[in-house]
Amino acid sequence: MPDRRAVIVLGAGIAGAALAYHLAARSLGAVTVVDPRTPSAGATGRAAGIVTEQLWDRWDFDVVRETRAEYAALAARHDPSAYRTNGFVRWTARADTADALDAAGARLGSWGANVRRVGAAEVADLLPPVSTEGIRAAWHDPDDAVVTPSAMTEIYLERARTAGADLELGAPYRGLRRDGDVWRLSVGDRTLSAARVVVAAGAWSKRILADAGAPLPLAPYRTQAAVLQPAGPPGRDVPSAHDLDTDVYVRPEANGRLLAGDGTRLVEVDPDTASLAHDDEFVAHLAESFGERFPGWADASLVRAWAGVCVATPDRRPLVGPVPGVDGLYCLTGFNGFGVMRAGGAARRLAASIAGGDEGPEAAAIAPVRPSRFGPSAPPFTPQPGFTLESGSTPRF
Repeated sequence: MPDRRAVIVLGAGIAGAALAYHLAARSLGAVTVVDPRTPSAGATGRAAGIVTEQLWDRWDFDVVRETRAEYAALAARHDPSAYRTNGFVRWTARADTADALDAAGARLGSWGANVRRVGAAEVADLLPPVSTEGIRAAWHDPDDAVVTPSAMTEIYLERARTAGADLELGAPYRGLRRDGDVWRLSVGDRTLSAARVVVAAGAWSKRILADAGAPLPLAPYRTQAAVLQPAGPPGRDVPSAHDLDTDVYVRPEANGRLLAGDGTRLVEVDPDTASLAHDDEFVAHLAESFGERFPGWADASLVRAWAGVCVATPDRRPLVGPVPGVDGLYCLTGFNGFGVMRAGGAARRLAASIAGGDEGPEAAAIAPVRPSRFGPSAPPFTPQPGFTLESGSTPRF
């Protein structure tokens, strides 16, 4: 007879791990995480790890705030090196973008974010290697943080295991199918069954959902990052930074190193065949941008660079909740490159919704991101992830 579970979670990235932790903590019954690879082997292990509240709508803001608090508490208890508060600052020299950035800052402040507008002189004090020439608007949040995504994933999985969850890692699976009132999944030489399955498989979610007869509008895409080593001794810790004009972000790493991106390519790819090596054009763009805006780090040497595959949705919001028209199937995916920022809070909310019933009061917490917001035949779309500045789906700066 098939091994019976209450919930099967497909994916051991940070979102799937966080969901397993929250589901197991609610004692809903047996929870199993299944992944054909090791934890964090997908986008999680290649993510920047910036956690900032400077996102674009109230749902995002609340979820990131919950996520940040959860990471801080878990890291303090299990691995203090996995979380560090260092702040986040972003700026622009363009007049139109400055107006949008100021509007975004005011909106964040009205929601309770500890953000404030800073002048060029203060940007230079926060980030001495930066050239502030021409900056028209800048906003800083001292409470934002950086995390080590793989370490947070391990914490979640270990806490889930301690609470009774099973981990089937490095276990290829096949044949996800609905059979009466349960889902069945072949894992090795066994068949698992569960009343509910949650697809939290990142870039592979599109294919898994389609194969299960429940296609949703998702588009995997490549993004790139690099670790750099500036010349000279490490300076004091600095905030993470985002130059909206060059679309380059930087965050401090250990040993005085820097992690920098964004090398996003706005085209859909196959996650099984997409190159995980960096493009030369990306490294050249970093060098040009550093020379223009980060001259104090312009002589940094390249330690390594890489690509990862994230997954986009048409409106840049994730897909969290029950898949419409398919009993017992849920998803936690489509984070548009912000999975680390949202994972803890989004998983907490989905676990509460599953525990309370899909139409119960807890379901309101995921209402803005439920997959049912898209019709049954959403057209193909071009990935457009990134930090938008307006409240809603707006052009990417």
